[in-house]
Amino acid sequence: MPQENVPTSTATAQGAPTTASTGSAPSLLGRLGFSGCAALVVLVLVALVVPLALRSEGSTDFPHVAPEDMADRAFQRSQDAYDVLGFTRSVKPGFEEIGVSTENTFGSGLCYDGGPLGMEDKTVDGAYSANHSWALDHVPADRAQSGLRRLHQHLKDDGWTVSSYREGAKGKDWDLFVQRDDGDERMSFTWYADREYFTGGASVPCAYDPAWKTGDAAPSADAQWPPTLSPSR
Repeated sequence: MPQENVPTSTATAQGAPTTASTGSAPSLLGRLGFSGCAALVVLVLVALVVPLALRSEGSTDFPHVAPEDMADRAFQRSQDAYDVLGFTRSVKPGFEEIGVSTENTFGSGLCYDGGPLGMEDKTVDGAYSANHSWALDHVPADRAQSGLRRLHQHLKDDGWTVSSYREGAKGKDWDLFVQRDDGDERMSFTWYADREYFTGGASVPCAYDPAWKTGDAAPSADAQWPPTLSPSR
């Protein structure tokens, strides 16, 4: 509803002028010594800084979950996608040569605190992020392309936000990137046409390792060994 405008100067019945305030932000800033462009700059800064502060307030509000449990969660994301893609091969844990052989591995990363204004870049003690990576060699175009189309629609229907989806022309790469929970959880899939090589990956939100103590090395999911990735349907 529009705010009613109140004139800043009016006359009384006796003809004496009197001043009224609208109570708006600019008039308040004016009384504090700001005016014109300066007041506008202050309002813009407040509009930018306050949301950043509110967002960063929960930047380290991670759950306490063991690395093996979060790694398993990432693996389950890959397993679900693998089933929708329709692959029928089994992928044993480990790899021989990245980018060439099959792969089925866990990994982890550090978690960061943005500070009071969300502009810092500090690592959070005792926190980690877990991820799972997998790959298949010798994946023909028809299998990869039909699978990615099917997976793209499935993930959209399941509530994931599609960050990027590319259907390459003949002889070109295809890829799909999705996320949810404000980007805390992500998945990516790429088929390389020149090598007929398919890669997939899933990362899950940060968590605190319940067993971590001050002075310990950073917790990691790298030491976990994933089960065999194979069709479950």
